[in-house]
Amino acid sequence: MTVEKILAKLVSFPVLGGESNISILNWIKDYLETHGVTVHLVSNEEGNKASLHCRIGPAVDGGVILSGHMDVVPVEGQNWTTDPFVLTDKGDGKLYGRGSCDMKGFLACCLTALPQMVKANLKKPIYFAFSYDEEVGCLAAPELAQAIRTHYNETPKYALIGEPSLMEPIVGQKGIYILETYVNGSAGHSSRIKQEVSAIHEAMRLVLWLENKMNQLIADNRLDDRFHPPHSTIHIGLINGGIAPNVIADNAHFYWDLRTLPMDDMQSIVKEFESYCQQREIALQKIFPNFSIKTIENHPQVPHLDTKADADIVDLIKRISGNSKLSTVSYAAEAGQFANEGFQSAICGPGSIAQAHRADEFIAKEQLERGVEMIGKLIRELSSESFNH
Repeated sequence: MTVEKILAKLVSFPVLGGESNISILNWIKDYLETHGVTVHLVSNEEGNKASLHCRIGPAVDGGVILSGHMDVVPVEGQNWTTDPFVLTDKGDGKLYGRGSCDMKGFLACCLTALPQMVKANLKKPIYFAFSYDEEVGCLAAPELAQAIRTHYNETPKYALIGEPSLMEPIVGQKGIYILETYVNGSAGHSSRIKQEVSAIHEAMRLVLWLENKMNQLIADNRLDDRFHPPHSTIHIGLINGGIAPNVIADNAHFYWDLRTLPMDDMQSIVKEFESYCQQREIALQKIFPNFSIKTIENHPQVPHLDTKADADIVDLIKRISGNSKLSTVSYAAEAGQFANEGFQSAICGPGSIAQAHRADEFIAKEQLERGVEMIGKLIRELSSESFNH
């Protein structure tokens, strides 16, 4: 099958993050098994979702993991001009469809190259690692990476995560952590603002603390010019509270995310914030004994990636991608999770992240061709007697 036909099939599965992925999983599994590849699943407790991994080539150390996710983001509320789950060729050199870029394009490249992998005389193995629920917090990758580490007797060395990067090697990503903070105050007439505790007023103080913390990191020169912006960010994206202008709000809550540089520690920032919250609780419980502030996790931390420019994987990806420019990204991806499991990791894949998550998402045909070409070069590298990284 051609890469476009495989991509069309993958796009036809409307599997959103958080939903069962068994339909697309089974199609990929059947495709792999048709080519004689043994597939292993890493299922969730309910059995309605699973990641998959497999090995092509010899059971020896030093292989390369090719990793991507099977889920996509929703299309509801977006103004699509084509059916998002039908891959559409408008004749402009682009293929339109949800997930065409993020990141079924890379999966299609992997699957297109599979027959060549099977026939090649690989000296080092290639592994596929396809996850679920990436789009709702990179939830499945830690277990998948651990499964690859423990399942095989041999140890892979590299993990290439094929997120859309216009085929540029990505060696760094920010970590991300999303939290929710709930403030419980006391309701009352707005004229009694000094006799009650407004949850909204206190929430605003907490928001201001978070903004000041971000500014303090910048002032303290916690900067890394490889990233844009070159500092850790703290952002409040949603806030709710109150029932009327003349009623003191007894409840307020807001959602916030941390996107941290490799040099900054998420937990340290969260602990500082919680310490400030405790100070506010002690002060305001003198007015309203039941005043409280509670912060909970919205989704788990996604660790940063910080692969050094002189790492072996960087040299490998430069050769197979034909691109020596190194970049970083501020979005979350699964690369840091594979790196935490001990695999040298980097991001490189076809398509542009600028097309991801939007209406009329597309991938350029030229990018698909370059993705297939990159994996072909990898096959040749791993078939060479001189490959000894």
